[in-house]
Amino acid sequence: MIPNFGMGTFRLKGPTLTELVTEAIEMGYKHIDTAQAYENEADVGNALAHASSDDVFVTTKVWFDNFKHQKVLDSLKQSSDKLQRSCIDLALIHWPSPNDQVPMEETLDALTEAREQGLIKHFGVSNFTTSLMERAIKHVGADNIMTNQVEVHPFMQNRKVTDACENKDIKVTAYLPLAKGKVVENSTLQAIAREHNVTAAQVALAWEMHKGFVTIPSTTKTEHLRSNLKAQKIQLTEQDMADIAALDQNERIIDPDFAPKWD
Repeated sequence: MIPNFGMGTFRLKGPTLTELVTEAIEMGYKHIDTAQAYENEADVGNALAHASSDDVFVTTKVWFDNFKHQKVLDSLKQSSDKLQRSCIDLALIHWPSPNDQVPMEETLDALTEAREQGLIKHFGVSNFTTSLMERAIKHVGADNIMTNQVEVHPFMQNRKVTDACENKDIKVTAYLPLAKGKVVENSTLQAIAREHNVTAAQVALAWEMHKGFVTIPSTTKTEHLRSNLKAQKIQLTEQDMADIAALDQNERIIDPDFAPKWD
């Protein structure tokens, strides 16, 4: 299964990213998340090629320019070459096709073929609403959709989607878990952090993992890589979880003009 803690690489690239991924793997990270649209797969691949561990789970995402059947296959071969992996662990539909220009069924069929060809081991979706998830499930079955990667943090808990995923036994992967650093300024998270002698950022990550979500924080700092990793050991109380649940404001940060109509 997909490791429940990983390193996100959104907006990171170049030798700095290669060094960060290398350091993350040496610290014990077992999951690296990237995407075609990030234009950093090769930088991640350079780290993976020299990694001290060969059991790192790698996720990438297919951009909507490549949603046509053959383009899915061709682009994943290119991703595989850049990542220096003969088989990518997980490939996601990065965003629903704008205005359904390419029906998701075509892309899902291509991902199924990519799995049959050994290009990928698993596939899933990202930024899918409940209705889009239902459509995908109708076409390929919930057991073939490993995860739905969506924005989740204490101020945007995305409950309708995460509940739907749980009901269908589809993993939630939570991106932007630290709300672009906003979590460190929150008094509730700060208070919980003091009780556990940890940081507010670590509390936010621990909350997601206690919810059963996969969390993929990104950072440019080695010390934050190490600090984030330690969040796995934090045991929050039921009261902590309730206090964090009360922070939900439906405060979405990632909302491009091509986004679907959100739940």
